[in-house]
Amino acid sequence: MELTSLAAAGYVLLPRVLAPAQVDAILARLDQAFHEDTTGATLRAQDGSVYGARNLLRLWPGVADVWRVPPLLGLLTETLGPDFGLVRVLYFDKPPEQSWALPWHKDRAIAVKSNRLPSEQFTKPTFKAGVPHVDAPVWLLERMLTLRLHLDDMTDANGPLKVLPGSHQGDETASPVTILGQRGDVLAMRPLLSHCSNKSHPDTSLQRRVLHFEFAGVRELPDGYAWQDFVSNASSSC
Repeated sequence: MELTSLAAAGYVLLPRVLAPAQVDAILARLDQAFHEDTTGATLRAQDGSVYGARNLLRLWPGVADVWRVPPLLGLLTETLGPDFGLVRVLYFDKPPEQSWALPWHKDRAIAVKSNRLPSEQFTKPTFKAGVPHVDAPVWLLERMLTLRLHLDDMTDANGPLKVLPGSHQGDETASPVTILGQRGDVLAMRPLLSHCSNKSHPDTSLQRRVLHFEFAGVRELPDGYAWQDFVSNASSSC
């Protein structure tokens, strides 16, 4: 059922992948990593609160193992093949007093070791928190999968994600679907799925914390390019 939904709609919501106690442990470890950060990987509001973080594999290496639970391992292996790897981890929050919105878009950027090599496949070189990024070709994005681990309940009040089913295949005609659920749920989605989110409701006190994992079924990139990180399915940071 999950693979059918992922292929047709470009996303599937997996309920209760992690228990509340597991989510609490992740949040505690994230707070510690953010407190100890001296790299500039965390994105902070004027009051010092963290609303996002990049380079999480460097900031907290243990995050590379958070996703290693049977439902996710099976889905990733069946979708990307047994040689897949974790290539990027991000953190997002929507603090009630510092909420933000994103317009409709697709996730085309990947983190690489260098974005200065000549290539007709990799375009739009940028730097995000000091890490080189490029836009990847469609064939590569089609061999990637994103898992969004929700650390808070997703409600209409805290700016949940909206998606256009089928848009990963170029069909943008479907009605938007709002992704609602509970902490510990995981949203699996294709990078080329169109998605957006609104700001949180002005009266809410809810956060919307998410760990965003990107996986690829391709280890070797063309034109001399290389992933910034590639944590193999067979390896562990433990």
